[in-house]
Amino acid sequence: MLGRMVGRGLLGLAIVLGVAGAIALSDLDRYFPLDLREPPGAFTQWRIRALAASPETCARVLARSGLPARAAPDRPIANGCGYVDGVAPSAAALALDAPPVMRCPLAAAYLAWERHTLRPAARRLFGAELAGVAHVGAYSCRNVYGRASGRRSQHATANAIDIAGFRLADGRTVSVLRDWSDPGPAGRFLREARDGACGVFAGVLSPDYNAAHADHLHLDLGGFDVCR
Repeated sequence: MLGRMVGRGLLGLAIVLGVAGAIALSDLDRYFPLDLREPPGAFTQWRIRALAASPETCARVLARSGLPARAAPDRPIANGCGYVDGVAPSAAALALDAPPVMRCPLAAAYLAWERHTLRPAARRLFGAELAGVAHVGAYSCRNVYGRASGRRSQHATANAIDIAGFRLADGRTVSVLRDWSDPGPAGRFLREARDGACGVFAGVLSPDYNAAHADHLHLDLGGFDVCR
């Protein structure tokens, strides 16, 4: 018991202090392997975000967690856009429709969200399996809100994905735009989806945030922690 408590304490300390580089992260993953088949815990979000320090460790985590993904050709960072750790997740392993190229840690966060929030919520609220998740893109070289000036969006580095709706195995659909205010199962599902995302992503924006997000859930692993 004492050894387990010490181990957890060391893991917590490593996450709180941050992983300084790829070697430290590799050591952390060797002794405390991150397996996204397990429900997210108190430090899961921080461990996923730390994967940005080591694409090799991130790829190992995806493989361990049962998500085949091939490395995508790099888009060297230029003018605030691009990525060097993009992956193309296998469509056969996810409900995500035509999975886009995204940064490896984002793919890890999405996998945890789909497995531990979306699929259980679909079974509980609808009595049906989740069959599809409609998105409106991940990588896009643009500024926040598409403005002509200002800071780059997390989409500019494939560090964000926008989710528009969901499809169940029995043919029913749930739309963020149509069903966000629904008092029944559809609305409850969307709020559970948003709340569950806050446990693995850093930035989660829904229709409750502003009108620009009336038709989608924005999920990212950026530097601003927000859950709205």
